[in-house]
Amino acid sequence: MLTLVEQDAARIRDGAAANDRLGEFPTDVFERFLDNGVMAGTVPEELGGMGVSCLSDVATVLETVAAADASTALALHVQFSRGLTLTYEWRHGSPPVRALAERLLRGMATERLVICGAARDHHTAVTRLTPDGNGGWLLSGRKTLVTLTPIATHFLVHTQKVVDGEPVTLAAAIVDRTAPGLTVVPKWDGLGMRASGTYDIAFENCPVSADDVLQRETIGAHSDRTLSGQTVSSITMLGIYAGVARAARDIAVGTAAHRSAARGTLPPSAIRTMVADIETNLFTLRAAAAAALTNADELNEDLDGDLDERGRRMMVPFQCAKLTVNRLAQSVVNDAVTIVGGAAYDAAHPLSRLYRDVRAGWFMQPYTYIDAVDFLSGLALGIDRDNNYLSYRVTPAVAAQ
Repeated sequence: MLTLVEQDAARIRDGAAANDRLGEFPTDVFERFLDNGVMAGTVPEELGGMGVSCLSDVATVLETVAAADASTALALHVQFSRGLTLTYEWRHGSPPVRALAERLLRGMATERLVICGAARDHHTAVTRLTPDGNGGWLLSGRKTLVTLTPIATHFLVHTQKVVDGEPVTLAAAIVDRTAPGLTVVPKWDGLGMRASGTYDIAFENCPVSADDVLQRETIGAHSDRTLSGQTVSSITMLGIYAGVARAARDIAVGTAAHRSAARGTLPPSAIRTMVADIETNLFTLRAAAAAALTNADELNEDLDGDLDERGRRMMVPFQCAKLTVNRLAQSVVNDAVTIVGGAAYDAAHPLSRLYRDVRAGWFMQPYTYIDAVDFLSGLALGIDRDNNYLSYRVTPAVAAQ
């Protein structure tokens, strides 16, 4: 898989500036990824995919793509994440869940299925499943920040399941793009990650088969076992921001070396100091990411013992690494801009794009910076809280019903 994305790296890099400026999704790149099997990279070999299951390996692939274009890497992560999480459902879920997961995974490998995760509710609507009276469900609401949407064939929609007389629970509904009542709202004009195909999706009484609903937890259950799945789903994104930092480092060091050679003098001491800081920060963020990924890989295969504790043992290192990577990657890019100087402040300069893209890491769940502070400090201080962001984000809406 790494060899295949490396073959496209130069082409991805060459198109990144124009795609960023226009906010245009690189459909041609993803058509090649569909053709060569990269989009089924995390689908098990038994089901027709490449079978890449090691989280560290997936992060390495994303780092390579992100060094060429972070938007492309973010969109690719979405498909990789579905393969990783659906594989877990296929191996460990109930018989109906295994059947659904297998159908989707085989579709990713042989039918060019592209499955986007839709987690965040738009501020104007709460997404809910309600019974249709015939054994199925109706989905209504609106999701925002849904990446990879331009080529999505299906959406995995995190939603509330609301049934009269029963506790409100979380669920994940698989919705075909062509389903009645589904509308794609392409209004993304973001500060960064502009070519990631990140849109809104609206649902109005959208029919969902009972076989296409994955049951999750009761809202407010305070179950930390869910943290393991959320870690597996998202931890490989650390590679994206490591890739952004590496790209910025290469530009800054290359520029400083070129100027020094042209002048026949050593770079100024301030430049050399910043280069040393960049090297140290890049090493530190990569080391933190590698440690968290190794920990997640080890625990991902261990289902013995207390599953709540397993969830915490996976999420805590992930969040420590995420905070480290977010801070240091941004610092590396910032120092790179300083070294290059005013030229980097031009919108056409690649560092301008990296400067905006790297900031997106702070907003990614799990967790955003604010939520990560609450999570890590809450565990350290013994504060009882719901650590499942999909649950606590909708708790106020449930209480208001």
